[in-house]
Amino acid sequence: MLNNSVNTNVGAMVALQNLNATNKELSTTQTRINTGLRVASAKDNGAIWAIAQNQRATSQSLDAVKESLQRGQSAVDVALSAGESVSDLLLQMKAKALAASDLTLDANSRTALNDDFVTLRDQISKAVNNAEFNGANMLKGTSPTNIEALANSDGTAHITVVAQPMDLGSGALTNLGPTDDISTQTLAVAMIATINQAIIDVSKSLSSLGTGSKSLESHLNFISKLQDTVDAGIGNLVDADLAKESAKLQALQTKQQLGIQALSIANQAPQSIMSLFRN
Repeated sequence: MLNNSVNTNVGAMVALQNLNATNKELSTTQTRINTGLRVASAKDNGAIWAIAQNQRATSQSLDAVKESLQRGQSAVDVALSAGESVSDLLLQMKAKALAASDLTLDANSRTALNDDFVTLRDQISKAVNNAEFNGANMLKGTSPTNIEALANSDGTAHITVVAQPMDLGSGALTNLGPTDDISTQTLAVAMIATINQAIIDVSKSLSSLGTGSKSLESHLNFISKLQDTVDAGIGNLVDADLAKESAKLQALQTKQQLGIQALSIANQAPQSIMSLFRN
């Protein structure tokens, strides 16, 4: 062991090593406090960082799933609103047909009832044609769109809501044509039966759409909870305990000051050799 040397100051070396170690720990702690992360990069902990990145990818993919489910739900809800309007129009049309089946009606009254009936009939087409959301129309008989929303983060599963055509002459309104009227008592009597069946069929279609909308809503709630769980898991892996880091920061700052003082004392040791050469 070297003693009283001006070339090698072992005490200063040890003090410097300890100070460097303290400064390194202090830098790490300050980074954790600044970022709020215990594992901010692969350099901190490669295995944990890789696991966290995979979970982040899952969480971001679930955002796309939620957006798909929300779009699907909106399209179905628009179809439901239009379908309910169609159902209400059918109820009014039935009332007009029933009134027109009266044998005692005069020609003017029958014409007025038929005009009202035709107006209501044409409104069905308008409601169906306008039941579109994001380019999807689940009611239009010529090109109904099934809703297929994403169900998982891998894109391998979907939730399908089948289209329910309600155009005049198709789907639930197969027997109600775009030119049907109640201009005569005979036509009015026949129309009552036709509309009764249409009301039943439209109700079934609306029930199917309602079930589909509920299914999308339920799965959306599940995906939201799943994403929250994944995010919480990521936090458990990489988040720093700020209370612990704050306490550690104060301890390291004190240790750093003591290390600087110890280095200063160690650097003064070689100067004591000068006293050996004084007369």
